[in-house]
Amino acid sequence: MTVKVILTWDIAAERDQEYFEFVIGEFIPGVQRLGLQPAEAWATLYGHYPQIQVGLLARDVAQAHKILESGDWAQLQERLFAFVKNYSHKVVAARNGFQF
Repeated sequence: MTVKVILTWDIAAERDQEYFEFVIGEFIPGVQRLGLQPAEAWATLYGHYPQIQVGLLARDVAQAHKILESGDWAQLQERLFAFVKNYSHKVVAARNGFQF
């Protein structure tokens, strides 16, 4: 069963430009190399919710956990942490539309 890895975070103050360059140039290609397929990205414009939410698809729970426990994921995640705060992730059964 296809699963979705849902990542949420807030962009760190004063890091917007560097953040966007990293996400486009390194993060998205990096998750694709690891075997996750970007499916969606959401930005919160109003309310007390994470500023960014990203949905990445994996073939199944086993693949998702294998990737999230890999050294390559840890390195990519550490690079992301230089630009974000309040990061979290979870693995859920994939369905169409917005999932939180």
